[in-house]
Amino acid sequence: MRHARGYRRLNRTHEHRKALWANMAGSLIEHEQIKTTLPKAKELRPIIEKLITLGKRGDLHARRQAGSQLKQDAYVAKLFEVLGPRYKDRQGGYVRVLKAGFRYGDMAPMAIIEFVDRDVSAKGAGDKARVESELANAED
Repeated sequence: MRHARGYRRLNRTHEHRKALWANMAGSLIEHEQIKTTLPKAKELRPIIEKLITLGKRGDLHARRQAGSQLKQDAYVAKLFEVLGPRYKDRQGGYVRVLKAGFRYGDMAPMAIIEFVDRDVSAKGAGDKARVESELANAED
């Protein structure tokens, strides 16, 4: 029986999982929609929900707690300046997990995890801005 085993280990060490969740949460905050495997998406949901709740609180201690979990300051800034105010009136359920078929190579179940009421233009916007800045720097 698997009583009191509250999370999936995903064949990773604790440190690897911690880095995985930090990277995936940052990507989800940046793009507002990512595609991953279904078990990873289901495990990411409570992590990102707690981060959004910190963003709704908005105080310095919450900002420091979010910064300890996320890798980049830009993710923390978007969490507190954009996502926190967006979901101020919502009492939970900030993300949804949609099943997206199976991956071709290994038939792993895939899923799309996205924010409810997401900004559609946010997907890939950071990547486009990086490419444009790199091209501008290359021309100089």
